[in-house]
Amino acid sequence: MFKTIILSACSVFAFVGMASAETLTIATVNNGDMVRMQKLTDDFKASNPGIDLEWVTMEENVLRQKVTTDIATKGGQFDVLTIGTYEVPIWAKQNWLLPLENLGADYDVDDLLPAIRAGLSQDGKLYAAPFYGESSMVMYRKDLMEKAGLTMPDAPTWDFIADAARKMTDKAGEVYGICLRGKAGWGENMAFLTAMSNSFGSRWFDENWEPQFDQPEWKETLSFYVDLMHDAGPPGASSNGFNENLALFQSGKCGMWIDATVAASFVTNPKDSTVADKVGFALAPDNGLGKRGNWLWAWSLAIPAGTQKAEAAEKFISWATSKHYLELVASKEGWANVPPGTRTSLYENPEYAKIPFAKMTLDSINAADPLHPTVKPVPYTGIQFVAIPEFQGLGTAVGQQFSAALAGQATVDQALSSAQQLAKREMMKGGYIK
Repeated sequence: MFKTIILSACSVFAFVGMASAETLTIATVNNGDMVRMQKLTDDFKASNPGIDLEWVTMEENVLRQKVTTDIATKGGQFDVLTIGTYEVPIWAKQNWLLPLENLGADYDVDDLLPAIRAGLSQDGKLYAAPFYGESSMVMYRKDLMEKAGLTMPDAPTWDFIADAARKMTDKAGEVYGICLRGKAGWGENMAFLTAMSNSFGSRWFDENWEPQFDQPEWKETLSFYVDLMHDAGPPGASSNGFNENLALFQSGKCGMWIDATVAASFVTNPKDSTVADKVGFALAPDNGLGKRGNWLWAWSLAIPAGTQKAEAAEKFISWATSKHYLELVASKEGWANVPPGTRTSLYENPEYAKIPFAKMTLDSINAADPLHPTVKPVPYTGIQFVAIPEFQGLGTAVGQQFSAALAGQATVDQALSSAQQLAKREMMKGGYIK
């Protein structure tokens, strides 16, 4: 009888333990740093045994679409969202996100890089915690640059990049002078092209929200890009986004790649990259107009207002974006592989300062100015995006036109004309212009 009572009591306690366990559903992007995080979550579970994690990992464009649909329709599918610097202030204004006010005593919010923190805040409150922060820069093969008889400046011009790309190209040997995003999407090809266009003097809209794709600066930008990719880019470039170009660069098929600074650890990791010991770094190019073609972004973790598991979600976010997590990655993978671009203390760490791309990453982030992104004045903020709700749909629609131009399915003039019409229609629909 006594044994039976003990067994019954144990069963009850086991049942209570099972019943109290919460499962967080986390939507995230299939980038290398997030994939690594999923492998390290035993560390989180050791401190939080009552919280289970379920991952929904998606390609960038799919993630954006699913997460936006879910939060706009109050679907409640996710408890933690991986979103970016574009979404956070807009969604916070619409009360779609919960402020992060209980990240813990040792979290040190003030250690977050000011530029990154500002982009994830609204009315002085933090609405998402940065998992990694980035700008963009030039990654290049030092051996191919030398073979072409050239020396990469720390701050190159677009003309230098174009000349070098053509000289480094060996199509017979399947080496292409430059790899750039071509896959359609507001956060794919349009992130690159919008940042690039800023350095050419382009802008999406003038001060009165009139679209500017019919102006000569956009024609110069898109023509330069299409011609360069035709001469020195890989075949099928209109299907290539971040991950596709990363794979090309790691396998030795790209002379240069202008993309997110976060890629630096992947292209210099000898486990994955055949050219790890041959990579150099430079600032994103300029055109002599005072703006470089670099952006500012953070992939961040946020809590949708509809979740019933906010407390557990905030515990997870605190763990994944903490100093402790950076040290955990460093202990397992080395300092070169910690998520970059989020904390001042990381760049003050003497071990991290030895990493060849650390200073270039920080300089690129600090050089980005989302409040003054263009040469001419504009009514919007954001560098590789326009910080208005309509941009998500419009940016992707324009990206499809520009991807078609890269694929040879439309001329540059046709793509720009279509972009102008799309933007005009959207601005009229939104009441920005009449």
